[in-house]
Amino acid sequence: MSEQTDTDNRGGDAETAVGAIDRRAIPPAARESCWALGDGHELRRIDWPGAAGPDAAARGSILFLPGRGDHYEKYLETLEEWHRDGWRVTATDWRGQAGSGRLGKDAVTGHIEDFTIWTGDLAHIWEEWLREVPPPHVIAGHSMGGHLIMRALVDGRIAPDAAVLSAPMLGMNGPKLPLRMLHNVAKTMARIGDPTRQAWKWSEKPGEMPESRANLLTHDRARYEDELWWRDHRPELVMGPASWRWVERAYASWRELEKPGALERVDVPVLIVSTSGDKLVSHAANVRAARRLPHGKLVEFGSEARHEILREVDEVRRRMMDEIAAFLDKVAPAR
Repeated sequence: MSEQTDTDNRGGDAETAVGAIDRRAIPPAARESCWALGDGHELRRIDWPGAAGPDAAARGSILFLPGRGDHYEKYLETLEEWHRDGWRVTATDWRGQAGSGRLGKDAVTGHIEDFTIWTGDLAHIWEEWLREVPPPHVIAGHSMGGHLIMRALVDGRIAPDAAVLSAPMLGMNGPKLPLRMLHNVAKTMARIGDPTRQAWKWSEKPGEMPESRANLLTHDRARYEDELWWRDHRPELVMGPASWRWVERAYASWRELEKPGALERVDVPVLIVSTSGDKLVSHAANVRAARRLPHGKLVEFGSEARHEILREVDEVRRRMMDEIAAFLDKVAPAR
């Protein structure tokens, strides 16, 4: 796992810089293990203890949740950086993703019967995690992870000191049609065929990534290739398109967030980092959500950032990390 990354990086040679993080190795301070859920299903987790030092443990703890089809290996750089800043850090898979099993009929389709399965899992591990780590307790998530955090907040399943959402899927980028109509189309597609079937085509070459995928995620080719490296070295991480049931349930969950009074009852400081250059999630929905949240803060990027802002070129990513640090220093100071 210690093989070095390529150095073709528009943001700079991050691999050879002083204090750089090897994005293709589990950091020495981190430990991988599993959570056992109430029904016996196991979720992978990875934990950092917080950087050594007399005040490190007092900084607090961050629980990070990745997006659809994601895995925590993609975010080692960010997680290690938070650890070096003194945070206790934990990241985990979602049920049915990465190294935590599958819920569909094959090894690559992302399937779920309802998003509340995931928010129920989150509530379970949240309570266990609170007993393990020092406050303040911060929850962070990317894309679908951000959506599920927001659902858990709206439904009262978790009560963190603060939340940080990276390009959250508070709405999906797609046809400019009413949400109810989009949901009805997805319901029909799930009903007329096997709802576990893939909702979109993966690639012209089965099992291979579409060539255009990188252009949806990041400008940084080296960071994009880090993901491909991990998929090669840990094949269990590979996941392709979502099922039609996932799509239908995603629209249903989006409608829950759009209900009057839903976001307005979230009494937690929430940072939303979103980009108008996102082709996967709805930037407009993220902007609306930030305005509706009683303690919402929005940081916007433009064409310089694609969907995976945490894995963008150095200049963009640095701004995001600085914005997160400033937000947490204000709303979740060390106790």
